Amino acid sequence: MSQRADPSERPSEWSTPPGPVAAPEARVALSTASAYPLGCAEAFALASRLGYDGVEVMIWTDPVSQDGEALRQLSRHYSMPVLSVHAPTLLVSQRVWGRDPWRKVERSAELAADLGARTVVVHPPFRWQREYAAGFVEGVAELEERTGVDIAVENMFPWRAGNREVKAYSPGWDPTEQDYRHVTLDLSHTATSGSDAMDMAEKLGDRLAHLHLADGTGSARDEHLVPGRGFQRCDEVLELLAGRQWQGTVVVEVNTRRAASDVDRELDLAESLAFARMTLAAAR
Repeated sequence: MSQRADPSERPSEWSTPPGPVAAPEARVALSTASAYPLGCAEAFALASRLGYDGVEVMIWTDPVSQDGEALRQLSRHYSMPVLSVHAPTLLVSQRVWGRDPWRKVERSAELAADLGARTVVVHPPFRWQREYAAGFVEGVAELEERTGVDIAVENMFPWRAGNREVKAYSPGWDPTEQDYRHVTLDLSHTATSGSDAMDMAEKLGDRLAHLHLADGTGSARDEHLVPGRGFQRCDEVLELLAGRQWQGTVVVEVNTRRAASDVDRELDLAESLAFARMTLAAAR
């Protein structure tokens, strides 16, 4: 664990408060997945304690993540708005809310609207979900019109088996090739897919509605490292968005499940928040 500076040892010039720092347009939220194996309630508490602007609720086996009233109570108690909802479209959440993929996305949009969140994050269909995949692009657009919630389809990556790449997603893992109105750019997934994050962000333009902030080394394993600990151009992507006066949500989605202690987990999440805030502010 890194050592914290002793305030009594700060240089004398720190006694004068620094000048004002421009506040970024984008809000910075904490994904409840970043607190795993802690539950949804603990994630709200962490977000509040560390000074995040809100949370993204990952819907999975934690019953609280599926319960609108429980989420409302947590939001009120911690003064932490739910800014986005991640639909249970992961491989590990295939049994959450049944097996009908469209109903999962619809319920996620209904929950988001009920909580006042403007965005639902979804993964593209798996190739074996043929009927779902066949009408996915059109279905997402129709659901957005019907619910008033942005359905932001997330970039994924090819699966690798030895030296072979497996095409696991349909119509594909790269959202720049599809006609989605809203897209989530995940910077751990760009690492895993070997994509250029800046190139993808520029290609998406105004369709880039949501950002999952994390890092990666290019491993075949989806790493979700604290930003700055991998090889992704996290700072450049944030600077690009700040320069656009982007008003989407930056969601810290990092893996802390192997943190040595609760203190280490909290330090990782505080470091991720500081990275986002300082980079966004410096670019304005």
